[in-house]
Amino acid sequence: MIIIAMFISLLFMLGLWLNTSYRDAVRRTEERAIAASKIVAGNVSLLDSLARQALRRIDETLGEDIVPPASTEVRNIAEAVADLPGQVKAYVVDDSGLTLYSTDPMVKPISIVDRPYFSDLAKGAKQHISSLLMSRLNGEQIFAFSRRLERNGRFAGAAVVSFEAKVLADVWEAVDLGPNSTVSFVRSDGQLVARYPLAEGPLDMSKYVLFTDYLPKAEAGTYDAISPVDSAHRIVAYRTVEDTGLIALASADYDFGIQRFWRDGTVAISVLILASISLLAAGQWIRHLRQRDAAQSQLLRNALADNQLLLREIHHRVKNNLQAVQSIVQLQRLPSDVQQSLTDRISSMVAVHEQIYRHDEFSRLRARDLMTSVVEKLINAYGAPVTMDYDIDDIAVSADNATPLALLTNELLTNTLKYAFADGRTGMVSIALKATGGRRARLTVKDNGIGFDSQTIKQGMGSRLVRGVVNQLNGTYTFDGSSGATFVAELDIVDI
Repeated sequence: MIIIAMFISLLFMLGLWLNTSYRDAVRRTEERAIAASKIVAGNVSLLDSLARQALRRIDETLGEDIVPPASTEVRNIAEAVADLPGQVKAYVVDDSGLTLYSTDPMVKPISIVDRPYFSDLAKGAKQHISSLLMSRLNGEQIFAFSRRLERNGRFAGAAVVSFEAKVLADVWEAVDLGPNSTVSFVRSDGQLVARYPLAEGPLDMSKYVLFTDYLPKAEAGTYDAISPVDSAHRIVAYRTVEDTGLIALASADYDFGIQRFWRDGTVAISVLILASISLLAAGQWIRHLRQRDAAQSQLLRNALADNQLLLREIHHRVKNNLQAVQSIVQLQRLPSDVQQSLTDRISSMVAVHEQIYRHDEFSRLRARDLMTSVVEKLINAYGAPVTMDYDIDDIAVSADNATPLALLTNELLTNTLKYAFADGRTGMVSIALKATGGRRARLTVKDNGIGFDSQTIKQGMGSRLVRGVVNQLNGTYTFDGSSGATFVAELDIVDI
């Protein structure tokens, strides 16, 4: 049971450790994603700021008339976007959507009137950030910032700077959120603007959990979700980029983020396997020990039973031998009082051995059982009309002290039965044995008989036997015969 409890405890601790490891792995991944989202937000904010500045410089460079000699304006446009990151292309289109100037060597006469970054400006918008677009010139993924051009209070065209979507590649490598991670930013209406690694194409995320559940509650945060772009499991950190209408996203690869947890899981499984093997081995060894101990215990039980039988037989034979001695004494030509005295004393010793073998109490006896057995034999022998009153504690008496106690009880009660009620009247005898602490106990034998005069009492064999027994039990005693007879002794008899 202890080993099973230890194994269950090990399972609990491993489970607790793995739970903590998982939570720590997720927390670390969230923290890295949050830090990455701040980097993405910083880059987006910088990109927005630089793009707006470049568009303003282009607007200022064009002057009042946006159709001067082309070579000069192209040079000035290129200078306006020189500070922008990545492969940036600048365009100036007139109010009909036709390109007037461009820094793009592959530029073609393509109308962009259907592009929102032009049509929204034509409708009155001052600026526009496009969603993710597919370039009509080279098929690459791009996004654009545009600015409305006005001359003489009317719409004169648009200045546009476009970026390749892979402008976020350097950011993605720098944040290092795992091989299946992404960095991106979207417009506040849910339209994807740019993503790296590249998305398959434009994407409307307005119905996705970011916009339905998280952004309404907080401008920044994290969540665990399946990507609507590629169905990959990621931990996403988002952050609204102030004054841009854009939201920066950094999505950490979930499996990459919890790699440490998987390593800890491998260690836990290894420990569990080793513990299971050890448990099985320990179980087999314990089973062997239990079988061996069971066999030894059975041998000990058999030996104990044999010893008990032998001791029982010994005490039985001792009792029989003492009874034989009683019979021999009764056959001797001795004075009747001497003969009776010897018989009673032997009977008290017989009672001790009888208690031992009948109750299998070879090392200790119950004082109550022993003393009542001695008393009953004496009362039956004398046929005395006395009433007995017992007040005996549940005291265990060692086998060595049982015989002296039985002899002392026998001697005291014999004197009482012989002398206290000499005129044949009925009487009462009380016997009390009370524990007083440690090995000590107080024996009190009292009757309401005629009493005696301690000055005239004859010192005989009984008196010597009482003194000898009390000394043997390391005790002291007193006799009082003034009102009946009272014997009180303090004895060492308790088996502790």
